[in-house]
Amino acid sequence: MQRRRDTGGDMNRPAAALTALCLTLAPAAQAAQDQTMNEDGKMKIDVIVETETLSATLDDSAPARDFAAMLPLELSLSDFHGIEKVADLGRQLDNSGMPKAYEPKAGDITQYRPWSNLAIFLKPFQSSAGLIRLGQFDGPVDALDRASDVPVRIQLAD
Repeated sequence: MQRRRDTGGDMNRPAAALTALCLTLAPAAQAAQDQTMNEDGKMKIDVIVETETLSATLDDSAPARDFAAMLPLELSLSDFHGIEKVADLGRQLDNSGMPKAYEPKAGDITQYRPWSNLAIFLKPFQSSAGLIRLGQFDGPVDALDRASDVPVRIQLAD
């Protein structure tokens, strides 16, 4: 008995439809991302704290792009020694091309890779191994400076 070779036929139709859909949506996704970038190719994000929106700019780097791909995020930022606000991102970001340590300044957005934490610095701190910079706030971060947890929504800027 000779087996009939399956040449795909109807089996390839769902894959073709999915490919067509992806090709249709890709330009729209790229246009939305382009809309949030400034002239330096850096991406703008909003950090919403209750009724206040804080603007920030992500660096043009692999970890910042990886972080942007996770947005929107709803997080509860916890106080860490009065120096930073932290929340678990659930995974390490791509750190391609990044230095092994970073010295954060007030308003910096970072990830502490050993713990996979997002860390937003309210005050400057010493250089720390495993800390990678993602970007910085465009203005004051007073809305985050509380002893209690701060619920936030982080999203791409309009």
